[in-house]
Amino acid sequence: MQDYQSSLADPSSRKFETFSYLEPMSQEEIRKQIEYIVSKGWNPGIEHTEPENAGGHYWYMWKLPMFGETDVDAILEEVEACHKAHPNNHVRLLGFDNYAQSAGAAMVIYHGQPV
Repeated sequence: MQDYQSSLADPSSRKFETFSYLEPMSQEEIRKQIEYIVSKGWNPGIEHTEPENAGGHYWYMWKLPMFGETDVDAILEEVEACHKAHPNNHVRLLGFDNYAQSAGAAMVIYHGQPV
């Protein structure tokens, strides 16, 4: 078992969820995650924050959650727009489950770099 050297003093070393321990996702892998969220009937949501604040509970919402959106390309466009508008921030995608009233999926798609 490997010990990941995460540190509060080094924002670039922090891990946030299961996917953080893997190599960054390719565009095709991101698309597959979005397809999964849509297939479950979950509502996509996009959030972002500065790397030094990512350990906190509050992330900024990128617009409102995309209630009822099933077009994977439209969701990808919003993820890219958020990343382009905030290139130094972490950007995460969530799948909000109306039934369970929780996030059924959450993953950091883009890792920002501390300025």
